[in-house]
Amino acid sequence: MDTTSTSERPISALEVIDLEVGGMTCASCAARIEKKLNKLDGVEASVNYATEKANVRVPEGVSAEDLIAVVEKTGYTAKLPAPRTPVAGSAPGTSGAATDGANPANPASGGTTPAIDAEDPELRSLRHRVIGAAILSVPVIAMAMIPALQFDYWGFASLTLAAPVVVWAGWPFHRAAWINARHGAATMDTLVSVGTTAAFLWSILALFVGTAGDRGTTHHFSFALERTDGMSNIYLEVAAGVITFVLLGRYFEKRSKRQAGVALRALMEMGAKEVAVLRDGAEQLIPVEQLAVGDEFVVRPGEKIATDGVVVTGSSAVDMSMLTGESVPVEVGEGHEVTGATVNEGGRLVVRATRVGSDTQLARMAKLVEDAQSGKAEIQRLADRVSGIFVPIVFVIAIATFIGWLVFGGSAVMAGTAAVAVLIIACPCALGLATPTALLVGTGRGAQMGVLIKGPEVLESTRRVDTIVLDKTGTVTTGTMTLQDVVPASGTDRATLLRHAGAVEAASEHPIARAIAAGAAEELGRLPEVTDFQNLAGSGVRGTVDGVSVQVGRNIPGADELPADVATALEDARTSGRTAVLVAWDGQVRGLLTVADEVKPTSAEAIAQLRELGLTPVLLTGDHETVARRVAAEVGIDEVIAEVMPEDKVGVIERLQQSGKIVAMVGDGVNDAPALAQADLGLAMGTGTDVAIEAADITLVRGDLMAAVDAIRLSRRTLRTIKGNLFWAFAYNTAAIPVAALGLLNPMLAGAAMAFSSVFVVSNSLRLRGFRSVAREG
Repeated sequence: MDTTSTSERPISALEVIDLEVGGMTCASCAARIEKKLNKLDGVEASVNYATEKANVRVPEGVSAEDLIAVVEKTGYTAKLPAPRTPVAGSAPGTSGAATDGANPANPASGGTTPAIDAEDPELRSLRHRVIGAAILSVPVIAMAMIPALQFDYWGFASLTLAAPVVVWAGWPFHRAAWINARHGAATMDTLVSVGTTAAFLWSILALFVGTAGDRGTTHHFSFALERTDGMSNIYLEVAAGVITFVLLGRYFEKRSKRQAGVALRALMEMGAKEVAVLRDGAEQLIPVEQLAVGDEFVVRPGEKIATDGVVVTGSSAVDMSMLTGESVPVEVGEGHEVTGATVNEGGRLVVRATRVGSDTQLARMAKLVEDAQSGKAEIQRLADRVSGIFVPIVFVIAIATFIGWLVFGGSAVMAGTAAVAVLIIACPCALGLATPTALLVGTGRGAQMGVLIKGPEVLESTRRVDTIVLDKTGTVTTGTMTLQDVVPASGTDRATLLRHAGAVEAASEHPIARAIAAGAAEELGRLPEVTDFQNLAGSGVRGTVDGVSVQVGRNIPGADELPADVATALEDARTSGRTAVLVAWDGQVRGLLTVADEVKPTSAEAIAQLRELGLTPVLLTGDHETVARRVAAEVGIDEVIAEVMPEDKVGVIERLQQSGKIVAMVGDGVNDAPALAQADLGLAMGTGTDVAIEAADITLVRGDLMAAVDAIRLSRRTLRTIKGNLFWAFAYNTAAIPVAALGLLNPMLAGAAMAFSSVFVVSNSLRLRGFRSVAREG
């Protein structure tokens, strides 16, 4: 993206633009920026404190430059995000398995998580301030707490040590507080700056005007406030301690937020950097950005596939774990589709590029994850509204605390100290981090497992769903016909029956014929050539194999009466919903073959797991009732809705909803898209069509139902984590403010407790990184 031209041109109507926002220190900052942006006509903005991004919907005539100007006038920085360039991958000629074949985005596969950028300027600056503040604050706090260390004029030594902490280490708080004051606002920085400055200035006054600086003066440390004459006590340990603890909390918070977003960065860092493209029959090494649709390129063993494409020549095993979360390699050959950033583990492949750049599956996955992380769940909007009004309320409480202590006989210093404790303990950082950090980690972990959650509002839907409607073909079943059974008539050899039928069917393009030919080839190896091949309308196909005229079809006119064993097998096939094909030569039926759409190996276990989650499974299909009942019985589904036309699937979902059900729908085809959109929660198989994926709320990159189980479990657990975080944040502030106001909490301990609350919330969210697929747990 050309940031200069983009910022100057008007953005088309209803276009969405992202901004990277700098300078935010708490949720109330995000709330202020969001409020200012939303004051622009027709603009809808959502500012996320955890991701430090603003997602803005703008009407025609509003430019990115206008948005940036508003953010800067509010006292913060903003810029358009820089275009992403793939890094990481191996160049041709080097090993793509630089991490011993491990998948960096999938901890389950043994890979390592990308390291946090130690050279991040903001993180580095924070670390330096934390180290400096800690070194200087430890002796100040020790002298204040241990009377034995209070030598003559120790207060001045404390002042010498504390001054750099308050002025230099605390400068980010004071600067932000001043900027906010100029814009008529107050944030967490205001609370910390006012509180620590007040303690620092009072201590200077007590040292130089009062008796705190006299020779031999001592005082003991107390967890609560005690009545004093005010001018004999200093509070330098409060000023230095609060800044140190808050800086430490902010450092861990910043570091943890970067850890929370590591999955998205890992996705973007997976692509190959260079590619060996074939030009005039020779390999030419070019940057992957120059690869165009239609180009053919070489992928050697151990290299990453540069982009999405189709195998032209060669066969190999491809490690798809970055895409599906499954470590078992997938066999590919000519005509098979492959995905960019997956690793070729076997032979040499020549691949024709079909999608490049932002159209690749990897880029689309990353975009889905980023959109989900930038959005806001309804529960977060409530927290943001509370955070937005919290700071002014805290100032009112602090002023009331100060006045209350004076009214009830407390000294001015005690009143001020209690007010400072209120200001510091009440900071709503944990409240602002509760939802976005859990969302960051949860959606990132989902991406690693092949589960792409489109938006935070999806989490609420997964909690309420009680019925799950499953499309049969391609969802519960593989969607491709396979040879199920071979029944030779008495006196006919099984191998001969399969050889003749397979050879004739190999010349046909019909799905049933392909299934028979594939099954025969798998069992017998190379099939003989067929001559005189004919398609017989309504009667199958005919051809000559090894000099014998063979006919294969559902109906074979002119054949003698069916042998008893074949007739029995035919009836059994019809009863069970399988498709039966007769094979005849020399005027006699020689046997029967059955084919069916095979049930996926994981479907039955997935249905059982969905039931454990409290969901009632319903099978929905356009197939015949008999076929649907067979599949349902095989996987353990009781309720079947069969023989439904594609356009009627929406009606089925609507009827279930009208009966009071909260419905999830899993599908993969174009005909499933309207039903996916109508359902309360739509889950699309990533192996399905783009239309279905666009209509769904969750995309299951893995092509089996266990991914749906993982998606619902992960979504519900993420929601539980959010609620736990919010409970902690609300409970902490609700309990801590009265304690501080009553003088039962030393301001320095208040600063430590406030910092701990933020670290606790982020750490609790990071536990989601340990989420595992139920399939692996079993």
